[in-house]
Amino acid sequence: MKKLFLWAILLAFFVGLSFAQELPPGIPRHETLIAQWLTGRAPNPGNFNIWATWVWNDRGIQNLLLEPLWCVEYATGEIINALAAEPPKYSADFTEVTFVLRKGVYWSDGTPFTADDVIYSIELAKNTPGFGFHIEMQQVKEVIKVDDYTVLIKLNAPNSRFHIYFLDRWGGFRPLPKHVFEKVEDPLTFTFNPPIGTGPYVLHSYDPGGYWILWVRREDWQRTPTGMLYGMPQPKYVLMVFHPTAERRILAMAQHQLDISDFSFEALRVVLGRVNTARAWRKNFPWVVNIDPCVTGLHLNNAIKPFDNPDVRWALVLAIDIVEYAINAFDGAVTVSPIHIPLTPAYYEWYFKKMEDWLKNFELDLGNGEKFKPYDPTVPFKLAEHAKRRGYPVPDDPEMIRKIFGPGWWKYAPDVAEKLLKKHGFTRGRDGKWRLPNGEVWKITINTGTNPVGPAERNAFAAAQAWSKFGIDVVAQPTELAGTLHPQGQFEVSTDWPAAEPWGGHPDLYRTLNPFHSRYLRPLGENAPWGNYARWTNPAMDKIIEEIERTAWGDTKKLIDLGIEALKILVKEMPTIPTFNFPGVIAFNEYYWTNWPTAENMYAQPYPHWPNFKYMLPRLKPTGRR
Repeated sequence: MKKLFLWAILLAFFVGLSFAQELPPGIPRHETLIAQWLTGRAPNPGNFNIWATWVWNDRGIQNLLLEPLWCVEYATGEIINALAAEPPKYSADFTEVTFVLRKGVYWSDGTPFTADDVIYSIELAKNTPGFGFHIEMQQVKEVIKVDDYTVLIKLNAPNSRFHIYFLDRWGGFRPLPKHVFEKVEDPLTFTFNPPIGTGPYVLHSYDPGGYWILWVRREDWQRTPTGMLYGMPQPKYVLMVFHPTAERRILAMAQHQLDISDFSFEALRVVLGRVNTARAWRKNFPWVVNIDPCVTGLHLNNAIKPFDNPDVRWALVLAIDIVEYAINAFDGAVTVSPIHIPLTPAYYEWYFKKMEDWLKNFELDLGNGEKFKPYDPTVPFKLAEHAKRRGYPVPDDPEMIRKIFGPGWWKYAPDVAEKLLKKHGFTRGRDGKWRLPNGEVWKITINTGTNPVGPAERNAFAAAQAWSKFGIDVVAQPTELAGTLHPQGQFEVSTDWPAAEPWGGHPDLYRTLNPFHSRYLRPLGENAPWGNYARWTNPAMDKIIEEIERTAWGDTKKLIDLGIEALKILVKEMPTIPTFNFPGVIAFNEYYWTNWPTAENMYAQPYPHWPNFKYMLPRLKPTGRR
């Protein structure tokens, strides 16, 4: 199947040479960066009001036009003070928080950005049902202008994390221009066209069909947070495009009409083999972005039998040969994670290294006094050996191998999995198939998406193969109804993230852990919170979450200690199964621009669709080619 896919791409490469992305007249190619956006053609390309609805924000609105108060940079493990001049300041009881704003920032129409814009944004959201962050802003009791660059917010109840609504990772509450929206009759139907922003680029033109949009650098880029923090963005123009097929992306990059784009894993290999100016995040195997702040895996429905039993869940873990699993899913080009957070550079230091000894000594109780240590720190070296057998260069440094392929995972131990199942009345028939305690054949359906090259789908089929080999009757079932079925608990196993995505660049794990609190537990048929469709809770986890809520955002030592204790509980209970980091498949073309963020030059996240994209642009270097 993979060979057929590669041949199809190569055929398109040679016969489709008529395709090229045309720049609008008068736009010099050597001054333009062309980037693929992620989320598809924009059916409403003239609407830029991201506060009222989704308007394909990653086509340049969130990543070029607008700035947040704060932004997470997971590649470096920092929180960027953007429109805010410093971190938030909370009162001792967390009922008040002060935002101090950056001075000298201007909207792109020449109007100063001040406290009035932040106050108006909060009040408009609070008073407008259906507006973005309307529900969250109900927590605000009063918002006070201390001076032009200081905002005091009084809350109805203590909340040590109120400011995270304004913290941009993907979708933070970005302040809007008061002087524009206060003249609008209906902010929900307002299209905000032409848009103005506090970011370094403004709208030049766009395709009425929704396939491209052109942005031009502000003449006063110095009056933006991007300019103040990082200097002048090097491209004068940024053309955001959406090529709907892998073939078109490959052709565009081969013709030097695409500078940065995501690809499928197979398409990336074609690009690297055919475009001599293209490179990936890593120069060598596994090529992919292995610092993505998302961890993929398997979501088990703890509200139904037999997945309500932690021994059964652990048996499913031990029935997976993660090396074989990773090879089946992505030819071994993954970074495995044994815990419910991804291996970002910061988390490697804050969590993985600190938990290593505990993971090595963690034991399962098999019954009859028998214990088993399931952790396998040799997994990354097995993946490295697979890469070497394929002829790929792999570093010899053990620490580097761990950072590339992960710190370790769980042992492939089907004999131990069998003991855990038999402990609870499971039996294996003469046909090798597992029977439930009631004697019925054990059948599992894994719900997944419909993109055959996506990591969710590849997790599904790799798991189906592993568990079928173990003797369970398994089918992987693609569905377009996951957004409805999974929140309501209408699944057995799914490929939803095993836990909500953490910030990636701050030690606070509240974003990941909070959905597991028992206050959010919902019966089957009602929507559970994203991050816990599994419907798992634990009293000890409740206490940790509540303690985090009483801990200041800046108390990093305590947050790490609490995070480690929470991750230990998740390991012991294994309500969901983390497998590997989201493998970001990205390629850069160095024909017009160099100094991209890479594994050797990790100064920023590497994706053009993330809000951090604007902070990458000042550090790019033009090649001088025309």
